[in-house]
Amino acid sequence: MKNYLKNAGIILMSVFAFVSCSDNNDDTGMDAESYDTTFKITDAPIDNANVEAVVVTITNVKVDGKALEAFTATTVNLAALVNGKTETLGNLDLKAGSYSNIEFELDFEKDVNGNAPGCYVAMADGTKDALVATSNKIKIQDKFEVLAKSANEVVIDFDLRKTIKEEQGTLSTDFDFVTMSELSAGIRVVNEDLSGRISGTANDANNTSDKIIVYAYEKGKFNADAETKGSGASNVTFANAVTSSEVSGLSGSYNLSFLKEGEYELVFASYTEDNKEFFFNSMLNAESSTGLNLGAISVSSSIQIDANVTITGRK
Repeated sequence: MKNYLKNAGIILMSVFAFVSCSDNNDDTGMDAESYDTTFKITDAPIDNANVEAVVVTITNVKVDGKALEAFTATTVNLAALVNGKTETLGNLDLKAGSYSNIEFELDFEKDVNGNAPGCYVAMADGTKDALVATSNKIKIQDKFEVLAKSANEVVIDFDLRKTIKEEQGTLSTDFDFVTMSELSAGIRVVNEDLSGRISGTANDANNTSDKIIVYAYEKGKFNADAETKGSGASNVTFANAVTSSEVSGLSGSYNLSFLKEGEYELVFASYTEDNKEFFFNSMLNAESSTGLNLGAISVSSSIQIDANVTITGRK
């Protein structure tokens, strides 16, 4: 009887061990599953009407040290990728989870056709001003999520307003990249499925401005004195804005795309034109046409929020 119980116990323990091993193997298989992730690039506009294009030549893109699949060196006009427009860079199979390490490698010398320079600002008169930085590798530290679904689309927002600086007081226009730390801070990353959009029109019947820019800030983060004076080594104005859009067209439309889930406040700024360049003038008073609280707009995934406003004057 004792031997029977002993043998039964051994068999039972073996069954438990087998089940436990099977469960561990199943979990490992699930954890190892990866998902097709497409990487795209977009841009927020630069504040100079005399700029025709801002071109960068990207020779490599890595995520956590792994190069994108199907990526080939590409020369991109970032200034054309505004108002939600994107260009696909490549794909990578990634496990579901959070990532925070993307690296761009640029070619300052030549574009993909072998023409010099590889990165530049093109002006309306046809001239090109070469763009260079202290390193050709830009490390982006913004976090993004990969979801456990068959396909993910991750958008990289290369904000020209924050990443390109223009030297003032010179006889000729002189553009350059900002410092490397400012470059990293000026590029944000978001999974498109975890983002929403705020769009609308701004009615400026009193013609308060030559140009109006609308900036989206995380709720409570806008400080008018600090943001309008500029900050950092490159004196970037509105540096803490998540993104921005020019109010344009006969309808005065704007589009703030790829906003991560959260609460935002919108602020409207007036610019004055001088010799085809725009300079900050003042902040503007804006009122929602539908009673929307412009200081606390809740954005959730895949939602478009209409925020039509009337400009009532300068502050």
